[in-house]
Formats: sequence, structure tokens, C-alpha cells
Amino acid sequence: MPTYNDNFNTLRKTVTTLRSNEGCPWDRRQDSESLKKYFEEECAELLEAIDKDSTEDICEEAGDLLFLLVLLSEIHSEKNAFTIEDVIKGVNKKMIRRHPHVFSGTTKGNEDFLKKQWEKIKSEENKNKQIDSSS
Repeated sequence: MPTYNDNFNTLRKTVTTLRSNEGCPWDRRQDSESLKKYFEEECAELLEAIDKDSTEDICEEAGDLLFLLVLLSEIHSEKNAFTIEDVIKGVNKKMIRRHPHVFSGTTKGNEDFLKKQWEKIKSEENKNKQIDSSS
């Protein structure tokens, strides 16, 4: 039985093949700008599926978004900008950093406290981004 990693790597290989010279002209011509409308469409379709509470449609639309995210990452990987691994590693670090009450065991609190903590951490991250971009 294929594992999560097998399935994900198969998707990555599919996207790489679609972007190759032997692949699909539509996929090869895409760039960040051209994908924006597809992200909007697929997000809207996912929201509609959620509103309908249709697990089959939610699964399909989540897959369409995942495809677009892998495609977008592949486009940037071709430019040596970032890879899908960078995306996954970055969001994982961010979620761990924003949930110290879960991962560091330092702070417990009610939901209101945790929301304020999340906002504080996010604000500090944004300040650090501004400092990094101005250096």
C-alpha cells in the first residue's frame, strides 16, 4: 500500500513531467501571475464544497489546491527560488513557533489567551520580516 510520502512524491513527479519539454503546453506556460485566477477559482470551489458539507467535493477541491501549490512551487524551484520542501519546512516551523502551548509546554491558557499569544507571535514575525527586508 502506498504511503503518504509515496503519494506526495508521485504528485511531485506528475507536476515535474507536466512542466517538462515532453509535458503539457498549458502547464509549461504557467507562472505565478497566470496561476492567480486558478487559485481564486479553486478556493471558491473549496469554500462552496465546505458550505455544502460534501466530503467528496471537499476532498476533490483540496486536491486541486494542492496541485496548484505543488505546481507553483515547481515553477519557483525551476528558478532556484524555493522548493515544495522549503514551503513545507517553513509552514511547519511557523505552526510550531505559533503554538508554544502545544510544542514547548511553556504556556497553557484559555482560547482568548491563546488567540492573543498567536497574534503577538505573528506581530513579532512581521516586525522581523520588516527588519530583514530593510537590511
